[in-house]
Amino acid sequence: MAPTQPPARVRRPGLRGWPGPGGGAQRLVQPHPEWRGTTVQVCGLWPYVAGSGTPMVGVPLGRSVLSGSTVCCDPISWFTRAGLIHNPSVFVLGQPGLGKSTVLRRMCLGLAGYGVNPMIFGDLKPDYVDLIRALGGQVITLGRGRGYLNVLDPGESSQSAARLTGEARRALLADTHGRRLNMVSALVTILRKSPPSDREETILNAALQVLDDRHKGVPVLGDLVQVIKDAPEAVRAVALDRGDLDRYRDVTEGLESSLTALLGSGRLGETFAHPTSEPMRRDRPVCFDISGIDDSDDLLQAAALLSCWSYGFGAVTAAQALADAGLEPQRHYFLVLDELWRVLRAGRGLVDRVDALTRLNRQRGVGMGMVTHTMKDLLALPSEEDRLKAAGFVERSGMVITGGLPREEMPRLAQVVDMTRAEQQMVTSWSTPPGWDAAAEPPGRGNFLIKVGGRPGIPIHVDLTPSELELNNTNRRWQQ
Repeated sequence: MAPTQPPARVRRPGLRGWPGPGGGAQRLVQPHPEWRGTTVQVCGLWPYVAGSGTPMVGVPLGRSVLSGSTVCCDPISWFTRAGLIHNPSVFVLGQPGLGKSTVLRRMCLGLAGYGVNPMIFGDLKPDYVDLIRALGGQVITLGRGRGYLNVLDPGESSQSAARLTGEARRALLADTHGRRLNMVSALVTILRKSPPSDREETILNAALQVLDDRHKGVPVLGDLVQVIKDAPEAVRAVALDRGDLDRYRDVTEGLESSLTALLGSGRLGETFAHPTSEPMRRDRPVCFDISGIDDSDDLLQAAALLSCWSYGFGAVTAAQALADAGLEPQRHYFLVLDELWRVLRAGRGLVDRVDALTRLNRQRGVGMGMVTHTMKDLLALPSEEDRLKAAGFVERSGMVITGGLPREEMPRLAQVVDMTRAEQQMVTSWSTPPGWDAAAEPPGRGNFLIKVGGRPGIPIHVDLTPSELELNNTNRRWQQ
């Protein structure tokens, strides 16, 4: 047998390099210069810079503008699964035509795949009708001569309450009563451009209770007006008429006049004066299509939006009450409140109505997406109190997604969202108008910045699939 050869010895350099002539060994190693400074001052000198990965939990929303990696984002997944936000809501800002509704549609489509029902409480364009139909959902049409929504209709709340017992039943009935009262007060506010007085709201509350006791079936606004005209003792007591029927007539005349204007002869027409034309279902996606209301009919648009929100929130509350009692499976919803500015500008005091609708979304187990054009829409309200409350909609949102905005918007947005100078410049660059080429798109279309608290923003670009392009085709009438 041949003798084995010893393994070859591997030659390695020493701690100071290769020894010997020409080896380059150093007897003295010079220390590197050192500086100390804040991360803002010396961040560019740090040699080991690496960006963190983009979130991969939730709906695939788009690709990072910086790295090209996929960015997954939606308020429900980031709240329940990733723990990145403390409130399952998103506020979307951006100039018209840059894709605000596209972002919400992508979230609705992706969340539907996760088993979450999208609920579009008021579609003015329409932007969501085709999507909801493609998902097998329900489209409810409202407008002059197109459909009716009875604000006194409890929807499925009364049927749900009949299946409940004890405290759960009382809580649901109380919520339904309060929602109907707030909605009637809101319609009066839109008509008058100012909220009803405390006495008038107390009269409405008592009249609704009398109406529920004496009326069989679902009442309409005409029945409520008749109760006030009949002057029952319970209503006269809160009206403080001191036993004088003439005094009662004087106290209730203004309220009766406003309610009568809602019965078909006023500026809001008959939209809220008749029984609900199509009840909402809570087990599938839903879209309230109010695109038939002309943009010049701003009061009716605002009233329809607020009524849809109230009616829809009532159905969600009923579904959650049944789920808590173990009578139905737990369902999750993603509620979209588009064109928020139209409601806020319709009359003084409506900010409080919207605030009451949106404040408890986390406890109700729903995600929410609110949409408006700019912060100016929220801060252009007449009173400082309303402006602060409207800005609170953005502050309370779990995340803010902003598209292209003009430079003048940056100081307003910076009051509620921490944005670096580079982020502000990026957002304003997306608002640059397109060139005169007919085929050119706005340079900022599809670009958005996702902001969560004080964290660095994530700039993304949203590309649509062929199926989405067909569903999002808002120029279909011009192509027929």
